[in-house]
Amino acid sequence: MPSLARTPPRGSPDTKDRILAAAEALFMEQGYASTSLRSITAKARVNLAAVNYHFGSKEALIREVFERRLGPLNQARLDYLRRLESEAEGQPLTAEQVLEAMIAPALQLSRDPLKRGAAFIRLLGRALSEPADTMKQVLPPHYRDVVLCFKDAFARSLPDVPEQELIWRMHFTFGAMAYAMAGNDALQLIATCAAEGADDAEAIIGRLVPFLAAGLKAPVPAVARPGASHSPDINRQAA
Repeated sequence: MPSLARTPPRGSPDTKDRILAAAEALFMEQGYASTSLRSITAKARVNLAAVNYHFGSKEALIREVFERRLGPLNQARLDYLRRLESEAEGQPLTAEQVLEAMIAPALQLSRDPLKRGAAFIRLLGRALSEPADTMKQVLPPHYRDVVLCFKDAFARSLPDVPEQELIWRMHFTFGAMAYAMAGNDALQLIATCAAEGADDAEAIIGRLVPFLAAGLKAPVPAVARPGASHSPDINRQAA
């Protein structure tokens, strides 16, 4: 007797992908803490049992949302950096080039509609400022190796900046990147009229790179003397 089960239409996402896509969208719109499993199941058009079957918990779901994206994104950043270093033939890269290697892959992802990249980049920016303990556990393992590689590249680019000061400058750099990626709500408050290029990722990067490079290359202040202050955890802030 033939099965009465209906075959899903060709090309339709499977249940797990629908859950991941719904969670990604809602985490971006509402934040991790404010997004309930009930809202995720409603948006994905599945029941709670499907979430439990595929992920087991909300925490496991957010981990997979980031794991499927951040691995390829950070590998693309490292590949970009290594290509620039190879082309430099042993000479240090400029701070602008190192920033380019860090930011350009995120820009490329944000412009890929098939991967819903723009939504994920905004989610990533929001997650980096999310106070939830889950974010503190999920994100650092994805960034430790890539942050150390970029720290070494910045150190070669900025040999006159002491290590402790470089750590602080990277901390500020990652914070500005995360804020810029999270959206333009503050920009709308600051601007008295529509801000030019507010929704143009490439235009934002064109402004962001020279701004960040100027901060990285600024004169070393007196407060940067040895023993002056505690260094931040740059693994927590990477964007």
